[in-house]
Amino acid sequence: MIKIALLGCGRIGKMHAATIVRAPNAELAVVYDPVRAAAEDVARQYGCVVAASAEDAIAAADAVLIATSTPTHADLIEAAAKAGKAIFCEKPIDLSLARVAACRKAIAGFDRPIQIGFNRRFDPGHRAARDAVRAGEVGELQQVVITSRDPGLASRDYLKVSGGIFKDMTIHDFDLARFMLGEEPVEVFATGSALVDPTLAELNDVDSTMVIMRTASGKLCHINNSRAAVYGYDQRVELFGSKGMVISGNRKAHELERFTAKTTNVGEPYLNFFIERYEEAFALGLKSFLTCVDENTTPDATFEDGEKSLALAEAANLSLAEGRFVNVAEVTA
Repeated sequence: MIKIALLGCGRIGKMHAATIVRAPNAELAVVYDPVRAAAEDVARQYGCVVAASAEDAIAAADAVLIATSTPTHADLIEAAAKAGKAIFCEKPIDLSLARVAACRKAIAGFDRPIQIGFNRRFDPGHRAARDAVRAGEVGELQQVVITSRDPGLASRDYLKVSGGIFKDMTIHDFDLARFMLGEEPVEVFATGSALVDPTLAELNDVDSTMVIMRTASGKLCHINNSRAAVYGYDQRVELFGSKGMVISGNRKAHELERFTAKTTNVGEPYLNFFIERYEEAFALGLKSFLTCVDENTTPDATFEDGEKSLALAEAANLSLAEGRFVNVAEVTA
């Protein structure tokens, strides 16, 4: 049984707590949150210990799951690595590429698994689509199209500290694009507008974006995002190649369709948010991490994946600001 310390007991932390307690080979041993009441709520629900500090929580477990606010991630990764603990950290590692690079240097030589929380890699539909491409079902992959739209704007307080749409939201799509393409994008063009809430311009942010990326071999990827899709959480991936196409689509609560005198083919709405839509992916991601801890193997979503996806987000920000294609090497040099 792998004892896990959960750092952070907010919305995403509570979801991870529930996933941990459902895992047959994991134990939620200890929790910590700077807001002690939040940690006590989780501890009371699942019968675990509340630590007085992050360091105490780390010391009491075999592995650490970091679900705290983004500015704390790199520090906690370094602390957990110093303690020799396996690490699962929510994305992004940090909002600064320089800080991520410093963290990478600080943990150089660390030989335990570090997994970054890119849960979409573990979604059964998305993974089946990728596997179909790898098996040659679509021939030579030429285009990846990713649609990712939230059902509504996050709170203003959250958006103020989110790092902007590319580092907060699109970073999942950047990772998924890399996962699907099997090659690194070398050029990025991004455009965006504040169409949902024009006052986001005050935060130097947008809520509607389109991103085009190209790999060295010429493969293309298009990502489109919106912060507000009135019909639900819209998550689709299209992989197009020389012999055909595969699509991983949206999920609904169930597949019942209705046909009456007044309506035709009226089904259930899409699942409403990421915790519902990717519930299975979160569980499979944790399962994969626990296997890596047991076998001391490299996770599917590594520290390097986190760093490279952040670089794409940085390139997208530069492209949006300057209205041009940006070579990814410009932000990583």
